[in-house]
Amino acid sequence: MDKRSILHMFDPTPNNSPFDVNMALDAGFDVLMPYSNVKLESVHGLTQDAIFSRGPSGVKKTAIFIGGRDMGLAIDMLKTAQQAMVPPFQISVFADPSGAYTTAAALVACVERELQQKHGKALKGSKALVFGGTGPVGIATGVIASLAGADTTLVDHLSLDAANDAAKEYNRRFKSTLQGAVAGSDDAKAALITDADIIFCTAKAGIQVLNARVLAEVKQLKVAGDVNAVPPMGIEGIKLKDFGAPLIHATGVSGAVGVGPLAVGDIKYQLQNVLLKSMLESETPLYLDFRDAFSKAQTLV
Repeated sequence: MDKRSILHMFDPTPNNSPFDVNMALDAGFDVLMPYSNVKLESVHGLTQDAIFSRGPSGVKKTAIFIGGRDMGLAIDMLKTAQQAMVPPFQISVFADPSGAYTTAAALVACVERELQQKHGKALKGSKALVFGGTGPVGIATGVIASLAGADTTLVDHLSLDAANDAAKEYNRRFKSTLQGAVAGSDDAKAALITDADIIFCTAKAGIQVLNARVLAEVKQLKVAGDVNAVPPMGIEGIKLKDFGAPLIHATGVSGAVGVGPLAVGDIKYQLQNVLLKSMLESETPLYLDFRDAFSKAQTLV
């Protein structure tokens, strides 16, 4: 009898994501086994339980998905799982906490495409701001953009310390060059965005971060991307399906365009599906994180 494919889903939070469960089933896994409240120190043992019970042929149909909400912890759990492998008992592992890796990868890839096609520019050397920059998607977006060469700042709406702490932590982890900033008022936001080339909006759903008055202050903005699909939009004037549509409220500059959340979401959905499927199709184990997600997203946009 052919062995069924199994995805073990490790999550340090009380609940596994229904979104991830749906995605894994749609990608072709036969059996999903969710684990909640998983601690980092438990990952080694759980991984070895998963690899030794199926034989060398069965491990090719076995994989691990790591969720949660913490980008750094997800990376630590992925590394721990990888270190627990004992050849030939090796299985693929994919980390995507809160969908942050795939969402951020899709967002940056979409913005990068518009930057190249509409302005002939690259991420390298561009100045980028990440509003909502201390959340999971914001941090992942910032790290991806920074590693691609953008001068990237994580913007928190309340605390400069929170933004600086996040920047320092992830610079240490990934050799990025993030900076931190705070902008809690329209005046502070307007001052911050004046010389930005790129704006990423990754704030909480249903919160408008940049209104028309603030956007009127931009002087060299080229592309703005928003992942908030819950009204009101995070960036006023961007529509859900926009993919390079004029940013109508950026009146201080010509040629600025926007990327809407459904455009980003379409790439994110394709991306997560492709990465999940790749674990079923690969003859060798894969260890997938935000870097792999961004590389693949660049081929999908």
